[in-house]
Amino acid sequence: MDNRGKVNTMSPLTWAYIGDAVYELYIRNHLVETTNLKPNKLHKESINFVKAKSQAQILNELNEYLTEEEKEIVRRSRNTQNHHLPKNADPTDYMYSTAFEGLIGYLYLSKQQERLNEILKKVLEIRK
Repeated sequence: MDNRGKVNTMSPLTWAYIGDAVYELYIRNHLVETTNLKPNKLHKESINFVKAKSQAQILNELNEYLTEEEKEIVRRSRNTQNHHLPKNADPTDYMYSTAFEGLIGYLYLSKQQERLNEILKKVLEIRK
């Protein structure tokens, strides 16, 4: 089984688990490289990118940029039963943020680094 085939057999929540870490590291790295903020301010700024509502908005704006395969990954991630709902997030935003993280994780795990980088750069354009 090739790498993409193996990744396709994983739970979308596994994709989201990895996608959360990949995305947060990307954002933190971006902020460290482009600002002179102290750690507390870095943390506050990163929250603007990684909170559920922001990720849901980003995914909505990315939609037209995604391939049909990527839209299917988003759909599978969004529709996965997740029994954990955070206290501070709207359930719909949380579903879409999980879908966004699922896409990021899927691209990362399936070693589609070039496409992952394109999407992450697009996120920065959207959030300006």
